[in-house]
Amino acid sequence: MKWLQAIRNNVPKHKYAINAHILGDHNELAWSNLGYWEDATSSYPEACQALADQLAQSLELSSEHHLLDLACGQGASLLHWQNNYHIHKISAVELQKECVQNIQAKLFPPVDIHCESFLNLKTISFQQKFNVVICIDAAYHCNLNSFLKSVNSVLNSNGKLGFHYLMLSDEWQSLNSLQKQKYKWLLKAADVNLEHLMMQKEMKQTIEKNEFKHVQILDLSKQVFAGFANYVKDVLNLNTQTNKLDSFKIEMTAKLCSKLYEDGLVKYVQVTAKNNN
Repeated sequence: MKWLQAIRNNVPKHKYAINAHILGDHNELAWSNLGYWEDATSSYPEACQALADQLAQSLELSSEHHLLDLACGQGASLLHWQNNYHIHKISAVELQKECVQNIQAKLFPPVDIHCESFLNLKTISFQQKFNVVICIDAAYHCNLNSFLKSVNSVLNSNGKLGFHYLMLSDEWQSLNSLQKQKYKWLLKAADVNLEHLMMQKEMKQTIEKNEFKHVQILDLSKQVFAGFANYVKDVLNLNTQTNKLDSFKIEMTAKLCSKLYEDGLVKYVQVTAKNNN
């Protein structure tokens, strides 16, 4: 597949960077996730906010919570928590230095934000532990065990965690080794390690072994994978964009989402759980 090789060879200055302006978000603190597409008329910012709200509502997020937002991207989620959930105690972690600097300059009231990997939370000197940790559309880029261990180090007893991940379907076991290898290459192009992915039973057991309880796994593949792919294909006119490199990345991401949804072998899931400590 030539387009898979093209993803590897044509990347922006940061592998997780996305041009939200091309996707339809022109705000200074923009969204940068795949979105939750409930209908064909949603705008990109509306779909991104819907994905965040799905997670927040499952966690019963409220103004009383001390929230940690992992991989907060360009800062739209932080503004959303402040304006729509009236949360005042917010900390954030983001790997992209430019995003952190932009948030520090433009978000008011300011939040406690750190330029660091969310796998290194132990190294950050937070003032106190959190009762809610959220990671929107990012955790699947890393090992699940490593992610959970890092989060556990900063989560209060009975604190709640919500994140998105990729999960193998039951049909995965019927694939031969060559078919699985092709999927390994496909996912690697999106910075996802196939060896980190599990089927639902194993995934739930892994989360529980990391001292979490009340694990809920919700399949959002149609709303996320199919929704984003349809939006890029049917609504965006990428051929008119001047930034060909960023447009290309978006187009390839949409093609990947479309294939994953059509094949049904890799699911996009929302995971919520409570600390068992």
